[in-house]
Amino acid sequence: MECGAAVIDVGGGGALLTRHLLEAGFQDLTVLDISPTGLEAARARLGARTGEVQWIEADVRFFKPSRKWDLWHDRAVFHFLTEAGDRAAYRQTLTKAVEPGGQVILATFGPEGPTQCSGLDVRRYSEDMLSDELGADFSLTDSCLEMHTTPGGTTQQFLYALFHRLA
Repeated sequence: MECGAAVIDVGGGGALLTRHLLEAGFQDLTVLDISPTGLEAARARLGARTGEVQWIEADVRFFKPSRKWDLWHDRAVFHFLTEAGDRAAYRQTLTKAVEPGGQVILATFGPEGPTQCSGLDVRRYSEDMLSDELGADFSLTDSCLEMHTTPGGTTQQFLYALFHRLA
């Protein structure tokens, strides 16, 4: 992906991706997070560079994008959507937000992952299940399973999937 690409990091308030992308030369970055605390922590980590990022405090299920992005990155938001209506709302936002030809990176708990995270129920996914959830507008390009060790020392299975937005 070229540095001129427009990137949105969904649920990225607690992550370091934005900082790394800025350091790599990306200039069109957006972070969307439901948590004002997470967004504030991310802004504090960036310091003087915080103005180089568009910050959006919103619930992705109800977010109405006013533009499109080339890359949608979501590490660990989608698996918290346990209700079919919430996943449909997410999918609707995703479809409106990603350029045809754009890419989507989703990281969810894999088939052997935990059933709860931070005291909340989650859904676990195989690549086929995730493809079915996203529907015909998205084509699975690649995926992998990873055993992730949490800061507390617990091992959790994650599925990382790359999708291509069809025209």
